[in-house]
Parts: sequence; structure tokens; C-alpha cells
Amino acid sequence: MLRVALPKGRLLGDTKALLEKSQWGLDGYVDKAKIYCFKSVSNPEMSAKIFHEKDIPIQLAIGNYDLGVCGADWLTELTSRYPSSNIVKLKNLGYGHGSLYAATAVNSPYDSLAALSACNTRIRIASEYPNIAEAFAMQLRLKNFSIFPLWGSAEAYPPDTAEVVILPRKSEADLAKKNLRSIAKVLDFKAYLIANSQSLEEKDLSGAISSVMANISRYVEPKAEDIKIEPVNGCQPSFLDMPDDTVRLALPDGHQQPHVRKILDAAGIAIEDYPSATGNHRPAFGINGIAVKVIRPQDMPIQVANGNFDLAITGRDWLTDHLYQFPTSPVKELLDLKYGWVKLVAVVHNDVPVSNLDELKDYCGSREMRIASEYTNISDFYARSNHLGHYRIVPTWGATEAFLPEDADMLVENTETGGTIARHNLKIIDTLFESTACVIANYQSVVSTAKSERINTVIGMLKKALEA
Repeated sequence: MLRVALPKGRLLGDTKALLEKSQWGLDGYVDKAKIYCFKSVSNPEMSAKIFHEKDIPIQLAIGNYDLGVCGADWLTELTSRYPSSNIVKLKNLGYGHGSLYAATAVNSPYDSLAALSACNTRIRIASEYPNIAEAFAMQLRLKNFSIFPLWGSAEAYPPDTAEVVILPRKSEADLAKKNLRSIAKVLDFKAYLIANSQSLEEKDLSGAISSVMANISRYVEPKAEDIKIEPVNGCQPSFLDMPDDTVRLALPDGHQQPHVRKILDAAGIAIEDYPSATGNHRPAFGINGIAVKVIRPQDMPIQVANGNFDLAITGRDWLTDHLYQFPTSPVKELLDLKYGWVKLVAVVHNDVPVSNLDELKDYCGSREMRIASEYTNISDFYARSNHLGHYRIVPTWGATEAFLPEDADMLVENTETGGTIARHNLKIIDTLFESTACVIANYQSVVSTAKSERINTVIGMLKKALEA
């Protein structure tokens, strides 16, 4: 059987078109596919599965798949930490181009690699690519640095919560639009056809590979864009420019924004440009002495813990995952916002003849149980608490349903209605806990005489809105 790992997201359209020309017969590979695992209609020996792009190099490296398509950025992120991974780059596919830039704020004193390298104080580097970020710091011989792994929205961090970010963009012009300045191009990347090296030796992959090679369009370099630094409408000053008693509040990006806006409106708290059509990460907040930045909810607990923010609105699921990793963290929940209800559940494939966790333990026997999840610390705590014995946590970055049953024995996943789980032919065998959105805070900020009054004002207004 030839096993293929295909990307969802930005590369899906071009990859789908290429594979149609190559006549792989993967009719199930479509945007917003409801089923992630499917077989070729023209080749009974070929099966495919859709993953988050970041997961694909890992799946090939451990031998779960023979061929895959992903950006060279994610391949480099893996191989910069594990250079002997069993992956071979077969062919540049000619689309999905971009670059990884090391960037600082336009007004940062670190306007060059030389300025950064000469710095004797700690340099904070934030990135979705922590392995590449560490390699960058080591190659530059930075004297004192910290790496902050992120889920996204890296452009929101400089200059106050990181000196440097490493992030993907198509051009320096895209950085300039976010008030960032490139100090180095770390990596150019495009989509690649990749293979597991052992599969290349032991299987006949020639037909699939040659069909792709024959249909690769000639890559056309994009036209250079003029770089114009245009501050985003409504952009607020950096935290660095504010008094020390300013309360720094993190609000979520993505689909939670309309819910948060509704609560703020109900509480009578004015906020401008949130959600933002221009991608503004610093909306204006209607209470003096409180400044806002918009980041990913997954990143909030660690950012509050390390003092970059005083308050944040995130999910209790992400707070719990943080506290399982750092039990003495200074982060605490202040208020349940009573929206965004989900439950965290343990999930198996419908073909597995078990109905609860004890039966799954018996079913797996003495072999290693593989648990796939975005909630790695919750999953680890759950496995240890239930004495699962020999187990392994498989970190994922989305599309977790795709991992069952071939690449994992169980998922730890969130669900609201259970509809997505049922649609993927999966079933729930246990509920870990329920989660809603909540306000979290750094304990030191809560007891601060300079900030506690403002924090209590915000919490009081939100409480009244919830009780109304």
C-alpha cells in the first residue's frame, strides 16, 4: 500500500490541481473535506490522508507515510532539530512560495544582524518555528537569548513582548504593512514533494513520483513589490511607551473575536477596530490605563505567566494545559465568561471494539498506546492519572481527527456537539472536563497596588454584563 500525506490550508488548491494532472485519482482531496482519509479511485494500492502541513514531515519521518507534500519551511523546522530524520526532498513543486524573515519593529534599535549580535542583554525571539529560531540565535552567536514558541500571530509581539520574530511572509512589503522591518531572510521556501527514505528503498514509488515530475508547471518568480511602511489604522502605542501602571490585556484573534466583542459591548466597554478588517493587533480600548494586544488564545497562559500581559481572555482548556505543565505558574482564573462551551473528550475509531478507557487499555495490551492531541500536557496528565502504562503523546497542529485509527489509538480533543467526531467515524469513550472562555491574570498584577484597581474595574463591568 502506498500511503500519502497531503496538506490542508494554503497548499491544498495547487496540490489538488497538480495531483489531478498526475491522475492520482484522489477525488476526496478537496477544500473543507469532511473526511480526511480516503483511497484513490484509480489506484487501489494508494491511500491518502489530509493533515495540518506542520504534521506532515513528522508523519513521514516516523514512517507512517511514504510520500507527502509540505512547505520546505516545516521540513526545515523538523530537520534543524533532527537532522538525521528519514526524509528525502524529491522535488520543488513550484508553488507555495514564501520566505522566513527575522524581523524587528521599525523603531527597534536592533536594525541589523550586527546590532543584534552586539547586544549584551537578553533577546527574546518569538516564532511558530522554535527550532529554526534557536538555530538562528546560535548561528548569530547571541550572548543571551530566549525562544518563545507560538501558535501564531507573531507579528503582534515586537517591540514590547519580543525583540525579534521569525515569521513567514511572501515579501518584505508584507512585513512593512505590519510595521516590521526585516533584518535577515532566514529561509526561502516552496512546496516540496517529500518521501520517507526507507519507503524509497523498499517500495516502488516510481510511478507516483514520475507522474508528478511530468506535470510540474514552470515556476514564475513573483514581481517585486515596493516597500511602503503604512501604519495600520487605529494602531496604538507599544506597551514600552506606556506608564508602568498600565494594565496590559490580551484579547483573542480568530473566531472568538465576535463573542468577546459582544461581551465588551454588553459591559459598556468601548473598543475600536476589533475585530479588525486590516489585521490591527492593537485596538483602542475605552478605559484609561488599559492597553490591548490581540494574540492567539493558545499563547496567552504562558505570556501572562512570564509577565508580558496582566490579563487575557482565553479558554479554560488552554489554561489547564498550561497549569499541568507549570503547576506553580502565577496565572489564575478570575472570571468565567460562560461562552465558548466545549468538552474535552477521549476519542477512538468506531472500528475499535471498546466503549470506555479500561476496555481500550485491555485492547492495546502491552503495546505502546499512541495518544494524538493539541493538548499535550492534558493528555500526558490523563494518561498518567489513568495508569495507561506504556504510552506516547503525539503532538498535533490541527486536523487531529485524521490520526485515527492508523496513526494513533486515541485522541484527546475538544467538541461542542460531537458532530465532527461522528462524521469522521469516531466515538467518545470518556469526558475529561468541560471548558468555557475565561479571564486569566498574573497573580503579581492582581495584588499590585498600581494595577489592581483597574483590573477590578474591568472584572466588575464584565460580571455585571454576565448577570444582566
